[in-house]
Amino acid sequence: MHVPPDGPNEIEEISDGDTVWRFERAFLTSNWTCIWGRGCQGILPQRAEQLGQGCCSVGAEIDGDDEARLVAASTAALQPERFQFHAQALAGGVFSDDTCSNTRVVDGACIFLNRPGFAGGEGCALHIAAVAADESPIDWKPSVCWQLPIRVDWEMRDDGIELAEVRGWRRADWGADGDTMAWCCTEEPEAFVGDRMVIDSLAEELEAIVGVAVVVELRRRLTGA
Repeated sequence: MHVPPDGPNEIEEISDGDTVWRFERAFLTSNWTCIWGRGCQGILPQRAEQLGQGCCSVGAEIDGDDEARLVAASTAALQPERFQFHAQALAGGVFSDDTCSNTRVVDGACIFLNRPGFAGGEGCALHIAAVAADESPIDWKPSVCWQLPIRVDWEMRDDGIELAEVRGWRRADWGADGDTMAWCCTEEPEAFVGDRMVIDSLAEELEAIVGVAVVVELRRRLTGA
């Protein structure tokens, strides 16, 4: 399987009540996989695998008050041995300002990112703690973090039906930052090395976004299973 084409590709459409889900077949049937720590070059203007930042060089966008409260509660459960910037979080919080719309950036990356060499584990402190607690990282992390590289574009029709296009993130979705990114994992062959299709490897994330029933039907259409 290869990198999805840049242009329009075949769409699979599934109606679910007042929502019509439109799925990008090329990405969901590809073998994209996260290669953080295994060749990920990050999202900076220069390739920077050695920094181990992945897509965490910027603060995570928080989707509303409920999500801000979730992140705050998750932070309260973090212990210093698993959270490199625990002291900074205690001193100045984990959000960039009082709006709680983004996580803080500390030393060039998200405050939750444990850096290479940290004894408690490299990578997202929230993710590490969730796994240690035998819980899903979905229940601990900002939604943009666990959804990536899945992107959902929403559009409300005049008849009250909501269209939701589910696709892979593209460079343009990063806004101005995308113009300067040296590498974008969904557009580069290095990340298309998984042993399963995205519909299977990201099944938990897709189910959290669209619901189990829709994923079951989508898998049937994409794989015949």
